[in-house]
Amino acid sequence: MTKFSANLGFLWTELSLPDAVRAAKAAGFDAVECHWPFETPAEDVAAALKETGLTMLGLNTVRGNPGENGLCALPGREAEAKAAIDQALAYAEVIGTPNVHVMAGFAKGPEAHATFVANLRYACEQAAKLGKTILIEPLNHHDAPGYFLGTSAQAVEIIKEVGAPNIKLMFDCYHLQIMEGDLTRRLTDRLPVIGHIQFASVPERTEPDCGEVNYDHIFAHIASLGYDAPLGAEYKPRGTTDEGLGWMKG
Repeated sequence: MTKFSANLGFLWTELSLPDAVRAAKAAGFDAVECHWPFETPAEDVAAALKETGLTMLGLNTVRGNPGENGLCALPGREAEAKAAIDQALAYAEVIGTPNVHVMAGFAKGPEAHATFVANLRYACEQAAKLGKTILIEPLNHHDAPGYFLGTSAQAVEIIKEVGAPNIKLMFDCYHLQIMEGDLTRRLTDRLPVIGHIQFASVPERTEPDCGEVNYDHIFAHIASLGYDAPLGAEYKPRGTTDEGLGWMKG
């Protein structure tokens, strides 16, 4: 049976983060994940996770200044990038989160590539001390035009170049359907480097019960590959989160 993780960056956003964790447990999710939890005391989140028995699977490094979408591929911003990595890892350690998504930001070209690789090596070194994994995620060029990382092929090459055992691909079916399509074969091909899988309808980015992707097929295919970690529900509900959970009940 497929397991699911509630992405609290989009689900139950009207609640505090600890209460959103409790709502996810009540709704039957197997885990949770989030975007930027840093304004909530980590101890409060840790308490909610302990109370519910859920794991917070992942969180992101900060976006940076207003209008930015990450720091780690921005030449000249290395000190801020490392501070963001340190912040995310420290928070993850308190709440028992195994994965940190290092956000690249808006950049392009060889210098940005070299900067991203160098910052990722730093992230992997620091994460290894805590037994944690670094994730990188391609974003589509409609929602995040100019984002440095746009395809799974680019991510795979960066993962190889970084050369650390604890860097993996965050395979977001929504972003990669828009950028590449062919999700069934893509999941099979990328499986050795996948650290987490997310989903939403395409192109709406709502509940996975509409649009151009047949998630019944995708979920069954992921299970057939032997991947059994919770899949991240990172979608924007059409109404309230609770009203839109019919897809979980089959």
